[in-house]
Amino acid sequence: MVELAPSILSADFSRLAEEIEAAERGGGTVIHIDIMDGHFVPNITLGPPVVKSLRKATKLPLDCHLMIENADEFIPAFAEAGANWVSVHYEACRHLHRTLELIAQHGMEPAVVVNPATRVNLLVDVLPMVHHVLVMSVNPGFGGQSFIPFTLDKIRRLHELRRELGLGYRIEVDGGIAPDTIAQVVEAGADLLVAGNAVFGHGHPEKHARELLHAARVAAGEVA
Repeated sequence: MVELAPSILSADFSRLAEEIEAAERGGGTVIHIDIMDGHFVPNITLGPPVVKSLRKATKLPLDCHLMIENADEFIPAFAEAGANWVSVHYEACRHLHRTLELIAQHGMEPAVVVNPATRVNLLVDVLPMVHHVLVMSVNPGFGGQSFIPFTLDKIRRLHELRRELGLGYRIEVDGGIAPDTIAQVVEAGADLLVAGNAVFGHGHPEKHARELLHAARVAAGEVA
């Protein structure tokens, strides 16, 4: 089943709880939280205190995407704050296997992220460990960017590997997910769709979440 993970990076932070409730009414089943440190990516966003506040505002899984250096130092704090899923970048982790184990040891679902220029085959050894693989379809750091078409090949390759290896990880895609890109992403094999600007950027998150999710499920053959 295809799921929509609204990304709060594009939400109105003065009304964050209301925005999340609206996106949930529109069919969002996971809340995606972008954590940026100003070092690994050229932007600074949120941290564990905001995750802790969000935990009080929703019962949906909190999907924390760590675009940070030294992730191991912060994993316990995100666990304490109430994060459910934590994804770390292949490019930022010196000891990726150890970091994924640490996430799991703290009771959260571990995931790995790849930037647009990183080859999916580099992940083969850790795929049995992860809940999902997040394919960045834009360069990380800012919302509202345009989808990079060659990332569709990464999604297709992950879909093939999942079948070849007999694994059950989810395939998540983040970046440029919009009405004009969502069908091709789903058709390539993605089943977790992160959307920020397309959900929150136009003032009607419930409506836009519902429309995106319907388009995705039509592309997946789940609805007519």
